[in-house]
Amino acid sequence: MSADASATVLPSLRQRRRAVATQEIVAAAESHLAEHGLHALSLRAVARGLGMTVQGLYHYFPNRDALVTVLVAKAYEDLADAVTAAVDTMADEPAALRFLTAAEGYRRWAVTHPERFQLLYGAPLRHYEAPAEGPTTQAMRRVGEVFQREMFGGFTTSQLAAADTRVLSSALQADLEHLIPHGPGTLPPPAAALLVSAWGHMHGMVVLEVFGHTTFVGEHQAEIFHMAMRDLVEDVHRRITAPPHAELR
Repeated sequence: MSADASATVLPSLRQRRRAVATQEIVAAAESHLAEHGLHALSLRAVARGLGMTVQGLYHYFPNRDALVTVLVAKAYEDLADAVTAAVDTMADEPAALRFLTAAEGYRRWAVTHPERFQLLYGAPLRHYEAPAEGPTTQAMRRVGEVFQREMFGGFTTSQLAAADTRVLSSALQADLEHLIPHGPGTLPPPAAALLVSAWGHMHGMVVLEVFGHTTFVGEHQAEIFHMAMRDLVEDVHRRITAPPHAELR
């Protein structure tokens, strides 16, 4: 047997069956979530939907929190996939248009999967605490990395460092230097501040829509969102390319 062949260890039949069963449980939990909402989620309810005992479910998920962690991480991954797929259709387009497309992909996934979006960004599930630096954190960062790339793609580090923002306190600058997941110093504090502000604006509009607070706009919600995101990215890019203005400080 060659070194390459010996190094390749295929999953056993038991492992493959466990993987399939785990996928079925997660799919059943997602269906239960969509039908009954987050706060009705329990291992007993999921087990009942699968026609198995809750004791049998414990072989795959020792408690509700373990299942919730998988659901949260998967929701973030699916959201990141949706945003990435939207952006991939605009590979040769200007950065501003790619960011706009990413934002619209984010909104589209959220309004299509409102219960899963609320799992990520709604009221915290009582007594649940995500594991520190666990799969939920890693998956969440992937979403942020997409928007960081599309917002600032094509700009140099020196341009980002000279972005026209209000004066940042030394404490805020220090925190921003460690905020971005790639490590300290990758995104200059002025650009990081712009990114956080842009994210809050974009995400806030989506939250308002998903939670039913913009129904008064009716069928025009997508158009309003498009207009707001277009203005947002144009403003951010103008602050990066234009010389500083004293009146903004």
